[in-house]
Amino acid sequence: MSSNNKVIGGLARVLGIKLNEDANGSDKITRGESVFSVTSADTFVEEEPTVGEWFRSITPSGHQVLLYFYSLFPFTHWITRYNAQWLYGDLVAGITVGAVVVPQSMAYAKLANLPPEFGLYSSFMGVLIYWFFATSKDITIGPVAVMSVIVGNVVDDVKKELPNVPPHVVASALAIVAGGIVAALGLARLGWLVEFITLAAISAFMTGSAINIGVGQIPALMGITGFNTRESTYKVVINILSHLGRSNLNAAMGLTALTLLYLIRYFCSTMAKKQKSRQKMWFFISTLRTAFVILLYTMISWLVNRHHRKKPKFAILGKVPRGFQHAAVPIVNHEIVSTFASHLPSAVIVLLIEHISISKSFGRINNYTINPSQELVAIGVTNLLGPFLGAYPATGSFSRTAIKSKAGVRTPFAGVITALVVLLAIYALPAVFFYIPNASLAAVIIHAVGDLITPPDTVYKFWKISPFEVVVFFAGVFVTVFTNIENGIYTTIGMSFALFLFRTFKAKGRFLGKVKIHSVIGDHLLDGENGELKKGDFNRTPRAHPDHGDEQTAPRNAFMPLDHHDGSNPAIELEAPYPGVFIYRFSEGYNYPNANHYLDYLIETIFAQTQRTNPATYGRLGDRPWNNPGPRRGQELPKDDPRPTLKAIILDFSSVNNVDLTSVQHLIDVRNQLDRYTSPEVVEWHFASITNRWTKRALAAAGFGYPAVAHEIGDLQRWKPIYSVAEIGGASSAAQAAQRDFNKEELRRASRGDVERVLSSDIETGKGLHEHHTSGPKSAVVHGVNRPLFHFDLTAAVQSAILSIQSRPQHESASFTGSSTPPHDEAHTLTKDHQA
Repeated sequence: MSSNNKVIGGLARVLGIKLNEDANGSDKITRGESVFSVTSADTFVEEEPTVGEWFRSITPSGHQVLLYFYSLFPFTHWITRYNAQWLYGDLVAGITVGAVVVPQSMAYAKLANLPPEFGLYSSFMGVLIYWFFATSKDITIGPVAVMSVIVGNVVDDVKKELPNVPPHVVASALAIVAGGIVAALGLARLGWLVEFITLAAISAFMTGSAINIGVGQIPALMGITGFNTRESTYKVVINILSHLGRSNLNAAMGLTALTLLYLIRYFCSTMAKKQKSRQKMWFFISTLRTAFVILLYTMISWLVNRHHRKKPKFAILGKVPRGFQHAAVPIVNHEIVSTFASHLPSAVIVLLIEHISISKSFGRINNYTINPSQELVAIGVTNLLGPFLGAYPATGSFSRTAIKSKAGVRTPFAGVITALVVLLAIYALPAVFFYIPNASLAAVIIHAVGDLITPPDTVYKFWKISPFEVVVFFAGVFVTVFTNIENGIYTTIGMSFALFLFRTFKAKGRFLGKVKIHSVIGDHLLDGENGELKKGDFNRTPRAHPDHGDEQTAPRNAFMPLDHHDGSNPAIELEAPYPGVFIYRFSEGYNYPNANHYLDYLIETIFAQTQRTNPATYGRLGDRPWNNPGPRRGQELPKDDPRPTLKAIILDFSSVNNVDLTSVQHLIDVRNQLDRYTSPEVVEWHFASITNRWTKRALAAAGFGYPAVAHEIGDLQRWKPIYSVAEIGGASSAAQAAQRDFNKEELRRASRGDVERVLSSDIETGKGLHEHHTSGPKSAVVHGVNRPLFHFDLTAAVQSAILSIQSRPQHESASFTGSSTPPHDEAHTLTKDHQA
């Protein structure tokens, strides 16, 4: 023994810790001479996972560290293979998106209560920086409507407390802080956190925000003033209706522009359906409708207002400075950050929701997979660097991403092309921007956000799939309409998480019954080991029953819920596999939230369907517990109770990945409770389909996985477990064995009678089959023989439970004194020593 082991062993003895002891003495199971060994196949003892092994699995190697830094710059994976064909696709997509993003970004800047040039700055930095870190070729980073509204709310709130701080300084500070948070999440590879945001929450957020933004733009569209357009949506609607008479010439520029946008889209869509060969042309015409409408109404505005620059006939955009006039180091201090700290959660969530949901969606459409964590790094770095040129928070845009995808983008490098288009607009077109009508920009915003509203047909599909989530959807929309976007976000995420917790806490297990399944092709029964087809009459009353012996057919065994709540045919009569044996399946994992709910139902059903093993356990009336007082005075216990006694419980762990202290302790408590109920017998616990080594370790540490009654080697009634074995494969596979056996076919046929006699003798003496069939397929035990009650599947668990019950010595009723102590002491807990 090494010095380290001696030190650890000595320390354990001092502290009273028993090392390397299994609850029921598994050494008897693993000894070579034990009755628990398997001689017909290669044996296998499963090793327990260790804490050191877990730490080694999560500790990155040097190579993995290099791969991590390499993954931070995905452009290095494809940039060396860039070619002319990719460049052509990126040029077309980049120029197309650039023509759309210029008018949109200036319109969105007005939503953020910022001058229009800040929208151009945000668009330029977003598309220029993103491609270095992108794992999506389709996404377009830049100002979006919802984020712009949140920035506008932040600017308004800060202005009340810090009136001397310019709005663009506040917007830049928000971009730095929110971008830093998102980048940190991405660098820590926590992109999976986005999965907490459900589709119902995203749809409600998009729909409510679109309604909020669209309604808020109607006053600018109609030229109505005199009230706050950033109030709750329902208040804005009321004010619009009450001030509708104030509309002026702006309505002509706004309503006609909005109508023209929809007419162009409808016309192009119709023509694309009629002219299949020119679909690409009609797509580009439709895509450029925003730029066309803005240019058209800018020209109209110039014709009307060129002699009235100081007092235009209707509201126009005004002066837009040339170049990056606001490039500077962002000001981020405690005073500014503290004023918008309450808005940070919603700002971060919006950055995540829009970008990840859009990039995932288009990745699936175009057959590639994004890395959510890397996408967080991309938008985080974009928002960290953008403010140095005056940008405010930017994220993925749905409309521009859809345009980019349909335009045939090939790589993220298309963002550089878009950046050049925006750069050209910043330096060459400010004079043209002066005459853009504000009402026409409002029409552009309303037209853009209209596509974000979830259509009724989609909501109906939501209802067919998950009615409860439709409630979440409408709750989010209503809260957004009657309060604000931030409250709508929190409502949908909170309700979705509450629904998840409810389903987890109230997960209900199912008791299973055994059923024989036949495979039918037409009116033929697929039968026999060789797969031959036989005619059969399948018009009999459907009835499932346990397998009590050999039959002509060879059906497979399956297990179905006894209550048929899985939608199976209720005419099928299911039965327990054996009297007193229960099969229980967990539906949604087994952890501390739902452990008590699961096991309460288990105990309640078992008590209702079984009787106490020893009815005379309580000798006197006063010995009975208050919650089980028994018959009234003068009445005797029923002697003809047809219910069986509890023999074994089989737990299906196919849906269980991990267990915890609380859930295992609950299982121990139930085992102790049922052992008292079946005393002097004990309940045998079998587990099927455990797929996690740590779960096996936890259950084994609690005393599960081993026989409830220890059988000595010399006992006549030996405990005989059933193990699942599988072919090893390779040279020992069935195919190789068949090839070898083919050469000996005549010899085998001639000596078949002798072989059968030898095999019969071997079974009686306990010799392994492989000793004579050296040329046959070689097998090995699937799971370790040191835990014989952990089974490969339910069939093996049922077989093992029934065989164990049938091999037990039968107790006479006269021996039931009620004083026996179950093998598992009731004081057995995870925090105290126990007797096994």
